[in-house]
Amino acid sequence: MKEPLYKQIYDALHDAIQTGELAPGSRVPTEKELSAQYQVSRITSKRALTELEQNHLIYRVQGSGSFVSQQNTRKATEKILFVLPFANDLSLGNFTEGIYPVMQEFGYELLMTPADYLEKTTPQDLMQAFDGMIYYASNTSSYYDLLFACQQHDFPVVTLDKQLHDFPFPAILPDNFEGGHLAASHLLALGHQRIAYIFGDRHHPQSVRKRYLGYVDALQQSAPFLTKLDDDHAVLKEALSYIRDHHITAAVCENDLVAIELMRQLRQNQQDVPADVSLIGFDNIQAAALVDPALTTIGQNFAEMGRLAGLKVITLIQQSASAAPEHTHVSTEPTAQRVAVSLIIRESTKPKE
Repeated sequence: MKEPLYKQIYDALHDAIQTGELAPGSRVPTEKELSAQYQVSRITSKRALTELEQNHLIYRVQGSGSFVSQQNTRKATEKILFVLPFANDLSLGNFTEGIYPVMQEFGYELLMTPADYLEKTTPQDLMQAFDGMIYYASNTSSYYDLLFACQQHDFPVVTLDKQLHDFPFPAILPDNFEGGHLAASHLLALGHQRIAYIFGDRHHPQSVRKRYLGYVDALQQSAPFLTKLDDDHAVLKEALSYIRDHHITAAVCENDLVAIELMRQLRQNQQDVPADVSLIGFDNIQAAALVDPALTTIGQNFAEMGRLAGLKVITLIQQSASAAPEHTHVSTEPTAQRVAVSLIIRESTKPKE
């Protein structure tokens, strides 16, 4: 049976796109031009163009016409790279619980790798092998040359945990400020007044600073004591003397690993948690529930962060595939989406006696 006329036009344009006769970004004949070429009605030619657009083979620009989508040069298997600071890092949550269902739903393959992969590849090889990248930024100053190349070529990148203010990449972040506020407010509600903030070391990354500011916000009107950000003795290796010298009865630690190590040091110093010092961590890593006493902590919704990062990078990939050439290389300020955190109360905190 003879194909409908619109389908004949569709097939001819489809073949021209796939063979490269109509290159990505090139103009597609208009409805009027197709009507004259194939001796059909405008309705028929319009239907052919509409189906090409629905199948993401072309895109339309108001007042300019239709153009071949960039996506036709993409790889047969669509891949997204997920870069983590270190493989099997116990301080990181299970983002994949949220990412994998999104990848499966949209038909993408996810490759997870430690950050040192970025030291071994070129920007060109990265962009050739993958359609987009989710980047867990352990700090805000690494891989600047590679990230700059990604920006210049409009390569889809979404960052996790930190916002890179020098680049326009969207970020998915835990609400660290709210987490610090929740932790300090809980200790205040238990009757503690001398509440310290304990840093892991003297390097204070973006996420830790936000947690600290939440702690300050909760305490500045309610407690007579605040740890100062630049106080060298508020770091873990001097924490015991800091707690003793300032008569600390409770502490918010920058993360669970710091809290667990401080708990060990206090025990070695014949101080009890929580009888002598109540402790709160941050991240709710697996070990937090297994130590004795079990650690009160701020839980991040890693699965939701992973889900949102997956959706965001796929959205960027799809937008990049259909973007008009004149709309490329537009730099904007990075946007951040914050995911709510929660207070998880366990045995490492108690009311002040």
